[in-house]
Amino acid sequence: MQETKDSKKSILTGISERLAAFSSEEMAKKQEIIEEKLLEFANFLEAELALLYVKRASEMPTDKILRISLAARKGIVLPSFSESKHAISLFRINDLDADLRKSSFDRMEPNPDCCKKISLEEIDIAIIPGLAFDEKGGRIGFGEGFYNRVIAKLPETTRKIAIAFEEQIVEHVPMESRKHNLDIIITDQRTIYKI
Repeated sequence: MQETKDSKKSILTGISERLAAFSSEEMAKKQEIIEEKLLEFANFLEAELALLYVKRASEMPTDKILRISLAARKGIVLPSFSESKHAISLFRINDLDADLRKSSFDRMEPNPDCCKKISLEEIDIAIIPGLAFDEKGGRIGFGEGFYNRVIAKLPETTRKIAIAFEEQIVEHVPMESRKHNLDIIITDQRTIYKI
């Protein structure tokens, strides 16, 4: 277990160093390419309900994707995390500014008082955040396990996709179970289908 933690830490350190080598202008250009690729991706265009996330730390930003999707009247669902750190609830949002509030985890989440709760079975496509990925669909998250539980419970027909900078792709992500794998990873340089 400690070996896996050390390996993940080493991977994340390497990614941080690679990303730090880019100027803010270069990162903005890479981000724009990824955003365009996702917004033009057939599975995303066809999806009626898309699970997305609000960026935190080193994750790929989603603000532009959320705003464009909402303006196009795409069904957007965002997660809300429970105090117990063991559960996640999904809510459909209609307005990025009016429907979110700061949670006790100090992140922006849907306000359950004004958003409709959605079940995992209703999600057509899930954009899953992460810090590192491999070509087999493996991912390293923040270590809380929220998204591993989401991935495991999503219907098999739901596409599980990550958006990431190419520098976040590594040869191998140490994982205890491959049942938490993603189907597709969209980077600024390529689209990776799980092999």
